[in-house]
Amino acid sequence: MLTRLKQSGLLMLAGVILSSSVVHAQAVTIKEEKPGMLKLAKISPETATATALAKVPGGKVRSGEIEKEDGKTIYTFIVKVSGKQGVEEVNVDAMTGKVVAVEHESDPEEAKSATPAKPKAKVPPTPATKPGA
Repeated sequence: MLTRLKQSGLLMLAGVILSSSVVHAQAVTIKEEKPGMLKLAKISPETATATALAKVPGGKVRSGEIEKEDGKTIYTFIVKVSGKQGVEEVNVDAMTGKVVAVEHESDPEEAKSATPAKPKAKVPPTPATKPGA
C-alpha cells in the first residue's frame, strides 16, 4: 500500500513537471483573405502558429492570415524577434502543416519609427503696423 502511494505520488509529480514544461502557442487572430477560408483548412490556426514559431526561435507573431497563394491555401505569419531588425514571414500549408517558405523582410513599423517627423514650417510673425502710417 505504501509503495503504491509513493508510485502515484511520483506519477503526479512527473505530470506536474511535464505540464509546466509544455510550450503554449501564442494566441493569434487569423484574418481571412475571403470569408470561410478557415473552415477549409485541415490544420488549426493554433497548430500553424506553433509551427511558425518553431521556425523563428524567440519570435512573437505580430499578425496571421489565411490566404490562397499559387493555388495553395496557406497561413502567413509575420514574426518579430525582439532586438533583431526586420521580421520573418513564415508560410505554413493549411492542408499539411508543413512550412512552405520563410522569408526575412524589412519591418514597416521600424521604418515608421526611424523616419523623423517633418518639422512644421515656421511662419515669421507679421510686423505690427501703426494706424495711419
